[in-house]
Amino acid sequence: MTRRLKLASAVAICLVTLASCSDSETAATGAPGAGQERPPAPVSIAVMKKAPHALTSNLPGRASAFQTAQIRPRVSGIIKEIAFKEGSEVKQGDLLYKIEDDTYRAAYAQAEATLRKAEAGVPTAQSNLARQERLVGSGATQVELENARVTLLQAEADVAVAKAALRSTEIELGLTEVRAPFEGVTNASTYSVGNVVTANQADSLTTLRQLDPIYIDLTESSVNLLRLREAIKAGRVNQSEITEIRLTLEDGHEYPVVGKLDMSDMAVSETTGTYTIRAVFDNPDNLVLPGMYVRATATVGTEEGFLIPQRAATRDAKGQLTAKFVTADNKVETRSFAESQVSGNNWLVTQGISDGDKLILDGFQWIADGAPVNPVEATINEQGIVEEVAKPEAAPAAKP
Repeated sequence: MTRRLKLASAVAICLVTLASCSDSETAATGAPGAGQERPPAPVSIAVMKKAPHALTSNLPGRASAFQTAQIRPRVSGIIKEIAFKEGSEVKQGDLLYKIEDDTYRAAYAQAEATLRKAEAGVPTAQSNLARQERLVGSGATQVELENARVTLLQAEADVAVAKAALRSTEIELGLTEVRAPFEGVTNASTYSVGNVVTANQADSLTTLRQLDPIYIDLTESSVNLLRLREAIKAGRVNQSEITEIRLTLEDGHEYPVVGKLDMSDMAVSETTGTYTIRAVFDNPDNLVLPGMYVRATATVGTEEGFLIPQRAATRDAKGQLTAKFVTADNKVETRSFAESQVSGNNWLVTQGISDGDKLILDGFQWIADGAPVNPVEATINEQGIVEEVAKPEAAPAAKP
């Protein structure tokens, strides 16, 4: 029994010794999968460089007509003719409505007759005055002379009254033709031929809108206004005027015309804390219509700083802008920026970055801080796609 136990112990010792030797050999020979590290992952980076960049502000807005007129009659009568096509463009002075004018023509003719009658009394009064002036020293009294003068003045006043009445009837006759006050596009007519209208009625006949040019009413936060003024005062922003405004339409397409500032409110809304900026755009094709929602990008100045593309940045729990960079020893680090401004499709940062720093453009979501990486210089094209920067080709070797 004792002999068997001794034999089993000897076998076990031999097995342990063989296993130890096998592990040592494997470690020494470097068998596949043992002791090897994963190679650094390649990442697309952009080399930072400080430069002046446009400072922009993205604002919501709505379009409104350059001019709007509610067309109403100024005289009463029956609509005789509608001279425009509903929804069409009309020129300034074009006839829109014709109101029956028979009674106004009769009133005009009566006023003409009254004027002729008044004018006929003036020569008689003038002759009587001249005769009294000749006879004043030979039988005519001073009273008769003064009466002759008064009679002439009354005759001349009657002429003036008749002329005013004639002018009034002439104006009313002309107002039976309702014309466009400016060039624009008409709305649907709310009245038809044969309808009775009254002067200065509450209901409009139609609405006329001028669409070229067109206004865009933009809304900006008063907080952003204060920040911009503070930056201008501190000298960081070297331009305080809005130099250009570009629109993005509801379907995402950019409007091809650059607008300009028309006015801005000098008061802030008590309910929304915003103020209104009105821009004006040429609209030759009537592409922008009143009431249409748009997004505007306004250039409000320039500032020295570094651009971080929006796709290369995120926001932390505090709302601060964050981005990942490659350190000098090719490891990943995250930086946070307390202040950032909008510059087109980028964030403009003035602190926390130095010339030559390497910003990670793509794939940073899956890379932890401290991880080794292999930086590859790249750019972002207009479509937002990262493209690797082509390296210059090596010069051919000189022939012997």
